[in-house]
Amino acid sequence: MSRETPLKSISAAARERARRKVSAWFTTRNWKVFPFQKDTWSAYLEGHSGLIHATTGTGKTLAAWLGPVIEALAEAESRPAAISDGPTRVLWITPLRALAIDTLHSLKQPATELGINWSIESRTGDTSAADRQRQRRRLPTVLVTTPESLSLLLARSDAAEQFRELRAVICDEWHELLATKRGVQVELALARLRRWKPQLRTWALSATLGNLDEALQVLLGAPGRPDTPSKASEPAKATLTEFADTVDTAGQSPSSDVQSPPARVPSGLIVRAGVKKAVVVDSLIPARIERFPWAGHMGMSQLRDVINCIESANSTLVFTNTRSQTEAWYHAILQARRDWAGLIALHHGSLEPQTRTWVEEGLRQGKLRCVVCTSSLDLGVDFSPVDRVLQVGSPRGVARLLQRAGRSGHQPGAVSRVTCVPTHAFELIEAAAARDAMEAGQLEGRQPHRAPIDVLCQHLVTIACGEGFESTALYDEVRGTLSYADLQHSEWEWALNFAARGGESLKAYPDYHRLREEQGRFLVSTEKIARQHRMSIGTITSDASLVVQYLNGPALGTIEESFLTKLNPGDCFLFSGRAVELVHIHEMKVWVRKAPASARAVIPRWMGGRMPLSSELAYAVRQRLREAHNGEFRGPELQAVRPLLELQAEWSALPLPEDLLVEQIRSREGFHLLIYPFAGRLVHEGLAALCAWRMAQLQPITFTMSVNDYGFELLSPTEAPLDAALDAGLLDETSLALDLEKCLNAAEMGKRQFREIARVAGLVFQGYPGQQRTARQLQASSGLLYDVFSNYDPDNLLLRQSRT
Repeated sequence: MSRETPLKSISAAARERARRKVSAWFTTRNWKVFPFQKDTWSAYLEGHSGLIHATTGTGKTLAAWLGPVIEALAEAESRPAAISDGPTRVLWITPLRALAIDTLHSLKQPATELGINWSIESRTGDTSAADRQRQRRRLPTVLVTTPESLSLLLARSDAAEQFRELRAVICDEWHELLATKRGVQVELALARLRRWKPQLRTWALSATLGNLDEALQVLLGAPGRPDTPSKASEPAKATLTEFADTVDTAGQSPSSDVQSPPARVPSGLIVRAGVKKAVVVDSLIPARIERFPWAGHMGMSQLRDVINCIESANSTLVFTNTRSQTEAWYHAILQARRDWAGLIALHHGSLEPQTRTWVEEGLRQGKLRCVVCTSSLDLGVDFSPVDRVLQVGSPRGVARLLQRAGRSGHQPGAVSRVTCVPTHAFELIEAAAARDAMEAGQLEGRQPHRAPIDVLCQHLVTIACGEGFESTALYDEVRGTLSYADLQHSEWEWALNFAARGGESLKAYPDYHRLREEQGRFLVSTEKIARQHRMSIGTITSDASLVVQYLNGPALGTIEESFLTKLNPGDCFLFSGRAVELVHIHEMKVWVRKAPASARAVIPRWMGGRMPLSSELAYAVRQRLREAHNGEFRGPELQAVRPLLELQAEWSALPLPEDLLVEQIRSREGFHLLIYPFAGRLVHEGLAALCAWRMAQLQPITFTMSVNDYGFELLSPTEAPLDAALDAGLLDETSLALDLEKCLNAAEMGKRQFREIARVAGLVFQGYPGQQRTARQLQASSGLLYDVFSNYDPDNLLLRQSRT
C-alpha cells in the first residue's frame, strides 16, 4: 500500500526557487520570514517530523503549512499535477470544531495566492450532511478535521486508498490534546496512518507547553517500533532558536533573546521560535480593597470598571472560566449598556454552530466591540482586530493566561495585553503570581494518558469497521504508540476478547459480540453494530444534553439534562444571551419562548466547569505569600491587598511555602477547622475526606466539608480531635492509598467513573439522533454492568481502570 514520498526526486534548485517564491509572497504582504519558519520548512523538506513551540501570534501556522506548499511548488516543475486538486496530501488535526473554520482561512489564502489549486475543506461535527456525502466519494487534498472525525474516516473500508498520497499530518494546539483520551485517539490514528505510509511526516504546534520532549515523543510514537519514523540524521539547520516569551509589566524593554542549539529527542526535532512576544499582565484593582469581597465567583462588583476597559478599546475579549459566568456577564454588560446591542456577543461551546460562526466572523471583521467567551475562543483563531483581553476570575493556570493574552495583538511584533479582573481579593495575589511564573517560564506540562483500555476497545471496533485487522499486526501497530508501548500481550488478548465476545461475563449476550473472525482477520460482526459504533466514536463524555429551541423560531444551542431537572414549565433562565421561559420538554428538545420582561431568570449550570489551580500557579502564589511574610509587597496587586495580608498575619499567620496553615474557629454553626495546603480544589477534596475519616477513627464525629483552591474546611458540632489526630499520624503517608479508598467511598466513585469508561468502550449506546437516552438511563445501564463485573469478573480491565 505504501508509496515513497518523492523527496529525493525534487532537486535542490527547485526547492530553492519554491522558497524564493514563498519569501516573495511574504514581502507582498509586508511580512518578515522568521528564522524558525525557515528552519521548519527545511526540516520538513528533508523528511523530518517535529514539534513547533512558538508563542501565540508569531506565525507557527505558516511555519507548519508552507513546508508542504514549498514541496508542491518544487515538485510541480517536473509534475504539474502536484499543485492541482488530487488525493489527500495533508491532514490538519484541530482540537476544536471552531478552529477548523479559522484554519481553513489561514490555509486557503497563501495556497491560492501562490497558485496551489488544492481543495481545502474541513470535516467536523458541524459539517453538513451534503458535504459529508460528497467527501464520502473523495476526500479533499487538504483536510482539516478533529480526532473524532479522523477516527470515523479510519472506520471506512476504503480509508487506506483515500490516504494513499498522504504526505503530512499536522496536529494543531497539541497541548490541548496531549493530556486527554483524545490525544490517545490521535496516537492510535497516527499509528494506523504510518502503517500505510511509513515515510509520513508528523508535526505538532503548541504555544504553551512545559514538557516538550515528552510531547514530541507522544507525537512520534514509541522508539524502536516498526511504525515509528526512522531517526532524523541532522536538523535542517543548526540555528533553531530558543522560545522565550517576555513579560512586560510596566512598559519595560523585553529581555534579550536566548539562543540555544536545537533540542533533540529520538526521531524528531523541536523547533523553538526565537521571536519575542511582549506580554503585558495587569489587574483591575478596586478603589477600596476593604470593601472588596474576600470570597466570590462572579465578580460583578467590577462591572463598571470592566465596561470602562471595553470603552477604551476598539475590540475586547472578556474571558470567563465557565459558561454560566459567560451568560451572566454578557447579560450584565448588555443591561448596563443597552446601546451596545448588536455590538457585543457571547461565545461558548453550547451555542449553535451558526451563532458561533457569526461571532467569529464579527471579530475578524472588527464589527464587534466585545465578546464574552469561555475557553471556546482560547485557541488558534486569528483575531487581529482584538486589542484588549480581560480575564474574569483566576485563570487557574499560567499557560492558560498566556494563551488568552495572545488573543490580543495576535500578530508578530504586536504587544499582547491581558487584564485580570479579580472576583475576590485573593485573586489579586494570583494575578501577580501568574505574572511571576510567566517571567520565569514556568508553564504547566501536560501529562499524557497511559494505556486506557476503553479507548483501545473502541479502536479495535473502529478498525474492524474499516478494512479489518489481524491480531498480531494490529498489536504491533498499537504498541508503536507511546501510550501503549508497554501493553502486555495478556492485556491485548483481554481487550480483543472483550471487543469480540464481551469477555467472560457478557459472552452469552449477542449484542456484545461486536467482532467476527474470518480466516484470521477480525471484522465487525453486523452492520447494525457498525452503525451504532460510528455514531459513538469519540472520548468526550458529558451529561446528556438537549436542544433549546423557540416554539416558533430557531434552535439556540444545547443545555444539560441535570440543570433541566431543577426547572418546571414557566420557569425562566438565561441562555444564548436571552431570557427564555420553559414551555415544555418534548422529544429531546427544550421548547421555550421569550420570557416576560419582569421575569427573574436563573443562570444555567454546566458540569465540568471547575478548573483546579495548577501546581505551577499554586507554587508561585506560595512564593508571593513568602514575600508578604517577610514584609515585601511587590507590584500594585500586593500593595492593594497589603492591609488584608497584614491583618491576616496579625490575627493568624501568613504561611511560608514549607508551612501548613491550620486555623480553628468556633461560631454559632459549630467548630470550624480550616487547613490551607494551596494545592487546588481537586486535591483538597481528597484531603478533606481523608482528614475527616482519620479523625473519625479516634472519636465519633460528623463533619461538613467545604473546599476551594486554597484549602478546605471541616465543620463539626463538637470540637475535632486535631492534636490527637496529628499525634496519631493525621498527615502520615503510611497506608495512604488504603485510607483514601475507605474515606472516598471508592466503590461508588468507581461506579460513577465507569459510566464514562463504559460509553467510550462501547458498552453503553447513547441512542440514535432524536432518541438519546437520558443520563439516568445511562447511569443505570453502566451501574448494572459495573455490578456484574464486580461480582462475576473482578479482573475486568475496565473495572480496574475505573477504580484507578
